[in-house]
This record gives sequence, structure tokens and C-alpha cells, in this order.
Amino acid sequence: MAKEKKGVRLEHISKIYKDPKTGKDFYAVKDSNIEIKPGSFVTLLGPSGCGKTTTLRMIAGFESPDEGEIYLGNEPINALTPNKRDTAMVFQSYALLPHYNIFDNVAYGLRIRKMDKDTIKEKVTNILKLVGLEGMEGRMTNQLSGGQQQRVALARALVIEPGVLLFDEPLSNLDAKLRVTMRTEIRRIQQEAGITAIYVTHDQSEAMAISDQIIIMNKGFIAQIGTPQEIYYHPVNKFVADFIGEANFLDGVIESKTGSDAIVNVNGHRIEVVDADKFSTGQAVTIVLRPEGAVVADEGQLPCKVVLSTFMGSYQNYHVMVGETLVKITDFNPKSKKIYQVGDTAFVRFEKENLHLL
Repeated sequence: MAKEKKGVRLEHISKIYKDPKTGKDFYAVKDSNIEIKPGSFVTLLGPSGCGKTTTLRMIAGFESPDEGEIYLGNEPINALTPNKRDTAMVFQSYALLPHYNIFDNVAYGLRIRKMDKDTIKEKVTNILKLVGLEGMEGRMTNQLSGGQQQRVALARALVIEPGVLLFDEPLSNLDAKLRVTMRTEIRRIQQEAGITAIYVTHDQSEAMAISDQIIIMNKGFIAQIGTPQEIYYHPVNKFVADFIGEANFLDGVIESKTGSDAIVNVNGHRIEVVDADKFSTGQAVTIVLRPEGAVVADEGQLPCKVVLSTFMGSYQNYHVMVGETLVKITDFNPKSKKIYQVGDTAFVRFEKENLHLL
């Protein structure tokens, strides 16, 4: 679809705003360095106020960085207005023209570029087929469902064949089930079109489902950049581990090391861990244990007491106390397993490969 796959590079980008309450300047984005490969799908993820939308708006040209330079391909674009950049934005609000039908909404950008009627018809027809709206060209936008409106907005952005497609929380107005359908569609369309996509969301599962890479932001800083698997299994700090999925944190001290393996003392219990290269004997550490990475059992590494036991269909949801620490456990396919009840004493059992050290 796109004439040329273009990457995006941010070099030492910062954005400074004035706090309306205090009158003091603060960094909404601080010294961001990002490299997005051509044809990849990258998501900016983080809580409200972390700087993800500001970063996207700077790439689009709606905001100007106070420090640093943005490149589209190898071209510096700080000085270019939004309409001069080889980008297109899909907004949260869709921003469709209500007095135009689907065809005219999608054709709008092509007409501004003064393309001839036959070319416009061919391009609009092709793009409507790609987004699953063929045969609906004459329908008015107020007759469409939320999901259909989102497809029109996506088609309108794609039809101008931008080098980079930008998404600003595009699914937040849709209900939960439609969000899942549409995120799958957006990913399919992006891959078929071969276009570079930068996507902003605060929804972790959405980011995991569609991204080649995730950029996690916190208070204006980049906390971690990596594939969904890297960020989930190898978070660099507690914020990332806690923000992506659920995590249990067990504090301990490294008792001994053999190569990259180590023994961590947690509440007097010796736990084997792997990938401990960066840590030294005697160092205080935090073990990250995902709820699905452990089970409640009659034998295991850590004695516990069950304080919650809930049947959730596909899994048994446990909360157990390990000393003074609450540990959450998701035990899948519980049908043929022993179910522990509130008040039972048992053990938390896990494979050492399921542990990650911070």
C-alpha cells in the first residue's frame, strides 16, 4: 500500500509545558531516543500523563519538541507542518465528516491532492475492500456502527498512502468485544499494507496483542523498549513488571552463585533462580513471579496459607500469604486438580525458569 516504508527516529526529544497550577515548567517528555524500523508496528504504552500522546503529537507535527530532532526516514521533520509530513493520523474521535458518505469521507484527502476521478475511484475502492467496507460506499456515516466508523477513519488515513500511520487511542470509544475484533483488524491491515505504524494506548493487553515492539513510558521517560515477550518476561524494573500484566514481588538476598544461577534466600527459604549474571552474592534482590508461573501444591519451595480460592472456569484464582507477602496464583484447567480452600496450608511451587530478578 505505502509507496515507501519509512522508519521514524527520535533523537534526544524533550517537550516542556508550564504547570497551570504552579506556573513552573515541567518535562512532559524528557530526552527520548526511539528508533522505529520501517514496516513495524510499535506501541507507546503507559498510564495517563506519561508522555505517550505528546510523543505521538510531536511525530505528527501537532506539537513541536523543545529539544532534539525527529526524523522520518532520513529527513529531519521538526520544521514541517503536519500536512507536509508523510504521516496520517487515526484519531480517538474518528473525526469523520457527517454530511459526507463513506466514499466521500475516504476520498477527501485524495481530492485535496487534486487527483483525477478515475484514480480516486480506484484507490478508494481498493482501500474499502482492504478494511472490509466494500459495497457500502454510499452509506452516510451516521448510519454506521462504532466499528464501521473506525474502519472509515482507518481507510481515509491509508488511502493517501502515508509513509507512517499514527494511531491515538483509536479503540477507546468501542465496547470491549469490538475492541478485540478491531485491534486484530488493525494489525491485519497494517501487515497487508506493509506500513509503519505507531500506536498509543494505555491498554496493556491491546499493546501485547498487536505490537512488534512496545515502548513503555512513565512520567515523561522511556522505562523500557522491547518485544511483548521481552517486556513481559524480562521487565527492567518494578514499574514495568507491575504495569504489564500482574506480578508478584518476593524480596530476598542472594546467598550464593554458580555461573549465571543463584540461590536467593526468601524468608529463610532457599530459591533457585537463573539469569543472575548482573547480581552479586549478598545483594538484596526482588524476584518477579507471574501468577500463571506458579501453582498451589502439597509440596513446593515456599510454604503458604490460602486466603482466597475462587473458581473462574478456565482457572482457579488463589491468593495465598507467604509470610507477610500476598501472592496471587492463576492455576489453569483446574478440573482434574486438587482445589485448596481458604484456610488451607500448602506450598507455592514453580519452575526456576519462571522467575525474574530485579
